[in-house]
Amino acid sequence: MKAIRNIVDKIKPTFSKGGKLGFLHSTFDAFETFLFVPNTTTQHGAHVRDCNDMKRTMITVVVALIPCLLFGCYNTGLQVGLGGWMAFLYGLVRILPMIAVSYIVGLGIEFTVAQWRGHEVNEGFLVSGLLIPLVMPVSTPLWMVALGTAFAVVFGKEIFGGTGMNVFNPAVLARAFVFFAYTPQMSGETVWYSTWKMFGATDATTGATALEQLASTGTMQWSALDAFLGFIPGSFGETSTLAILIGAAILLISGVASWKTMVSVFVGGLAMAYTFSLCGVGAMGSQGVEPYMHLLVGGFAFGAVFMATDPVTSAQTSTGKYIVGFMTGAIAILIREVNPAYPEGMMLSILFMNALAPLVDYFVVEANIRRRKNRVKIAK
Repeated sequence: MKAIRNIVDKIKPTFSKGGKLGFLHSTFDAFETFLFVPNTTTQHGAHVRDCNDMKRTMITVVVALIPCLLFGCYNTGLQVGLGGWMAFLYGLVRILPMIAVSYIVGLGIEFTVAQWRGHEVNEGFLVSGLLIPLVMPVSTPLWMVALGTAFAVVFGKEIFGGTGMNVFNPAVLARAFVFFAYTPQMSGETVWYSTWKMFGATDATTGATALEQLASTGTMQWSALDAFLGFIPGSFGETSTLAILIGAAILLISGVASWKTMVSVFVGGLAMAYTFSLCGVGAMGSQGVEPYMHLLVGGFAFGAVFMATDPVTSAQTSTGKYIVGFMTGAIAILIREVNPAYPEGMMLSILFMNALAPLVDYFVVEANIRRRKNRVKIAK
């Protein structure tokens, strides 16, 4: 690393302001801070000083996503009749082009905008670039991945000012855009399976997903254990609740994600599911589906762990985290139960609460101000 540091220091004046390639300062800074901890420090006020900048925080989230990515590779091959390492290799070959397209398009736009505005390159897409392919069906055409990514970065982030200023989670926004713009390619009985014939893959037995089967018939062809482990069709990284929980542990131990939001999402979802079950109404509640099954199928667990906890688009206050998390889970189940034509719900729930999170924080802060004023009056 010392040799790389020397090379970077040697060419740095060329890319600094006033140098021959000074107009590429933002791009050079992005690569330098990716390789090495920034040596800049604050000059005024009291601040926490450590080595964890935004890039390293985002990398932690990427590490937490690795279990979902690895299992998604295996499950993709499994769904087309392969097994063992061949199943994993098949899934890896299918997902790598999607990841490459996501990063090339997203980072290309981020670098271009940073150069145009003359500011540092935003780091948030290090996570979004991996999240977007993981929430897509494996059969999604690459041009759709590119289009959804471009829409999310331009209209979900840059139009608001970049990372830290966006109202909506970019990965969820990309998924929503592609879903509503190209619904036949994003839902149905066949989109969850790969059609490539390499490595001896056979035609998969297509059919409704576990969530769709529960919503329509109250039963599914897989066991609850299969759903928990992830041996079911679905979006690439969303099928295994076990892998998602491993990622959740990494996020919570590292302190990157808020347990208040994460736990509240699950509590809100279970509370709403039990309400429908006890009343005997709704798409699944009326058919006796166990409430906990909502957590094992579809994108509920993945959204609760990796998207609802987004520190930018979620609530900032402690009380707000509980409220937004609870409402996110409750609304997701509400959509599943009252709208069988769209049994997922988590995507729309997260976007809806992204829009309401600032309002929730506002009322929480105002309530705290009123309580403090009342304490002052009592003291007098």
